[in-house]
Amino acid sequence: MTAGTTSNGDDREGFAAFMLRMRARGISNQALFSAIEATPRRAFVPGQWRDAAWLNRMLPIACGEAIEGVDLQAQVIAALEIEPNHRVLEVGSGSGFTGTVIARLAGRVLSLDRYKTLTGEAEQRASAVGVSNVIFRQADGSGGAPAEGPYDRIVVWAAFESLPRSFVDQLASGGAMIAPIGPGDGVQKLAKLTKLGSRFEREDIGEARLQPLAQGVAVAL
Repeated sequence: MTAGTTSNGDDREGFAAFMLRMRARGISNQALFSAIEATPRRAFVPGQWRDAAWLNRMLPIACGEAIEGVDLQAQVIAALEIEPNHRVLEVGSGSGFTGTVIARLAGRVLSLDRYKTLTGEAEQRASAVGVSNVIFRQADGSGGAPAEGPYDRIVVWAAFESLPRSFVDQLASGGAMIAPIGPGDGVQKLAKLTKLGSRFEREDIGEARLQPLAQGVAVAL
């Protein structure tokens, strides 16, 4: 397989259906579509779930975790408006799919996850498809990674109960962060927070139902 092609007929059919759903939502970011097409989603999903890889639903992965449906992932990445020179922080590596897609759009990506198993597998998958500008690291991402900021973009695949001011402070001026904000056991608002000088603007771009952001790192996995 070469970059820019999907791995097999199932990936091609799934990608085509995904494209139709995205266009129906008014999303037409060609750079994003090319990055997703070049990142065979089925290779980032456990074997027993590969037939569902392109469906818009949460999928189980290792360590008792799950990844978001591809539609939500694409919606969030599109809203980040990533440019080739951007430094991006991702909290919640999952299977490595989103970090790898973002790396095809950005200059450098730091992706954190509390599970060493997940970051190790994500690194292998990104390497297998020729993406080297993303670093997957086991770390407690609940406070971000201020020592390596500021970042042009931040994305967090877990929910905050309230406004994550400490994360917004890690953005460069003009930078943007997207994360769910709301109750951990209910529906959250997908908030886009744009930093303008010392203040920030909030725009709610949709809804999500994700797990609360956990603290610490996993010792055993």
